[in-house]
Amino acid sequence: MSRLPARTREALAGLAAAGADGFDLAAAALSLAAVHRPRLDLEPYLRHIDGLAEEAAAYAGPLPKCSLAADALRQVIALRYGYGVGDSDAVEPEECDLARVIDSRAGTAEALVLLYLAVADRLEWPARGVDFPPRPMVRLSWAGDRVMLDPVDRGRLVGAEYLRALLKADAGIEAELTPQHHRDMDRLAVLLRLQRGAKLRYLRQERLAEALTTVEATLAIDPDSAHLWREAGLLNARLDDVPAAVAALEEYLRRGGGGVQRQRATALLQELRGRLS
Repeated sequence: MSRLPARTREALAGLAAAGADGFDLAAAALSLAAVHRPRLDLEPYLRHIDGLAEEAAAYAGPLPKCSLAADALRQVIALRYGYGVGDSDAVEPEECDLARVIDSRAGTAEALVLLYLAVADRLEWPARGVDFPPRPMVRLSWAGDRVMLDPVDRGRLVGAEYLRALLKADAGIEAELTPQHHRDMDRLAVLLRLQRGAKLRYLRQERLAEALTTVEATLAIDPDSAHLWREAGLLNARLDDVPAAVAALEEYLRRGGGGVQRQRATALLQELRGRLS
């Protein structure tokens, strides 16, 4: 992963060592933003998130119940500071960048979920991401009580009918809610989903070098992911960095990628090795 500075690579690798929920989510997301902007000063953004947490704590009071904590997040993040999704359907990759989200108060659903969780983490409120298929949500669970909120809909508290309507609009009228639609996401899964969204948007705009940098940064966090090694190999090949493409595809095959993708990767690897000889 030669495109990443060694210090950045080591910092991101520390996230993987900390475990799926054992790291500062906001600091991690801002470190990923700095991959594309090495001179980015993270401290003002971290102070802003600390400020959001302080205001939410003041709104909720010393012993908040679950619904009051959720309302505090909504009141501060969505209503007081105006965080929401971008205006355009053609979402820019920068709307997956937490620093730019803070600057503009607009981001993807994944970025907004991450922000809500980062604020809740500072207050030690028991919040989780929810892997709902149309878009992720946030859930708070407290003393047997559970509420879910939708950061895209200005932090609105949502129930089964709301979720069912979203699911049917996304997957078809026959779709019905199942327990699979309410799966929790740990902090690492939220971060990886945000990175995947950024990569896809770079690819749609043919910004291949930035897509590769995003994949490499994600690999620093999730080095055991075979499909990420394959993507790194394909992007390096498209950018004519043959040695890096060979190394990444060899790693992909070593980590057990299978099926048609494995066959295609093997064929490409042979071709690239021929170009090196």
